[in-house]
Amino acid sequence: MEDFFQSVTRGNPTEVKVVLASVALALGCYQLLLIAVGYGKLRPGFLSGRAASFSHRAVGDALAVVLVIVALMCVTLFGFEDDATLHVVAGSALIVVLVVKVLVVRATRGSSRALPPLGFGVFALLALTWATSAGEFLGAT
Repeated sequence: MEDFFQSVTRGNPTEVKVVLASVALALGCYQLLLIAVGYGKLRPGFLSGRAASFSHRAVGDALAVVLVIVALMCVTLFGFEDDATLHVVAGSALIVVLVVKVLVVRATRGSSRALPPLGFGVFALLALTWATSAGEFLGAT
């Protein structure tokens, strides 16, 4: 698997992982805006709550795929390093909370009171995971 990621990234797995993680964080911010419109907390004239909720679901599906790819790259190429404990714990928790959120959405058809806290948990863990890896990488260059 390591050879696959080295080949696909043309020998730049760290840089590709940083870009994908940064895209995921940007999509996470977008997700917060979309669901705020979906719940009626924001009311822009150009976007209905129903359209925002539909977009939130579609973008969330794509975001989940990106996060799984980044997680696979992380584990395959870097493993569980002792000097990155916070990153490993945050990333692992992110995947677990994301899976729980998807299961709750599927089980309740998106009508559970648990979704907002789970969504904020996903975003917070994504931001922490990004800050402890991509943020440090970008800050060092």
